[in-house]
Amino acid sequence: MLIHPQFDPIAIQLGPLAIRWYGLMYLAAFLSFIWLGKRRAQAQAWHGITVPDVDDMLFYGVLGVILGGRLGQVIFYQPEYFLAHPGEILAVWKGGMSFHGGFLGVLVAMAWWAKKHGKTFFQVTDFIAPLVPLGLMTGRLGNFINGELWGRVADASLPWAMVFPSVDAQPRHPSPLYQAFGEGLLLFILLWWFSSTRRARGVVSGMFLIGYGSLRFIAEYFREPDHGIFGISYVVSMGQWLSLPMVLVGIYLLMRRTSIAE
Repeated sequence: MLIHPQFDPIAIQLGPLAIRWYGLMYLAAFLSFIWLGKRRAQAQAWHGITVPDVDDMLFYGVLGVILGGRLGQVIFYQPEYFLAHPGEILAVWKGGMSFHGGFLGVLVAMAWWAKKHGKTFFQVTDFIAPLVPLGLMTGRLGNFINGELWGRVADASLPWAMVFPSVDAQPRHPSPLYQAFGEGLLLFILLWWFSSTRRARGVVSGMFLIGYGSLRFIAEYFREPDHGIFGISYVVSMGQWLSLPMVLVGIYLLMRRTSIAE
């Protein structure tokens, strides 16, 4: 049975300046977006997105991720805590970022960017969809390093069952690693391959929604269930409730009749 290493959340200490692993994982996500995005812009000119566009899109995307992710954590998962501790709402360096909130924030940011640059919404989202999963992977690795979002209790005979000493002495699923592999690496491989051929507008976005929503729904069965807003427990977790609309919208996008040139 494995034991969580209980990493020091501070990766580098430079006097009063502390650089945390969580922040480095976000930096890795943004760098992967730039690298993959520029490769995609050069190789797939049909998107109408240029290499300089990628840097500009990242700026808008970062704002959407940080503002949306934090607000999502406050509203969807811990409203009672942040009502009692409003001063910690801006303390993003302590962790606590909702994917679904960040996702909504990015959609708003990309809609804004698309309008400003004369692009269609799905022209932009189809371009960025395959760039996102590797960033999700690094984010989940950050969760694992922080020893957060631990999994449900697992059978001790499971070779990779892991004890999180900061929680209790029970063997648990290392669910952040499951999500790093599923919603991160696996989804990236599938979307990068799927989007290598020109598709109708909205189809790549739809595949992302179905892929992420389905994999997240499954992963929630291995994560420690949330306690619900204001202590109200759920049969279906908050993460699953928020993922269901993604799958439904994704199915709609794949079924709608759309021309490639839209």
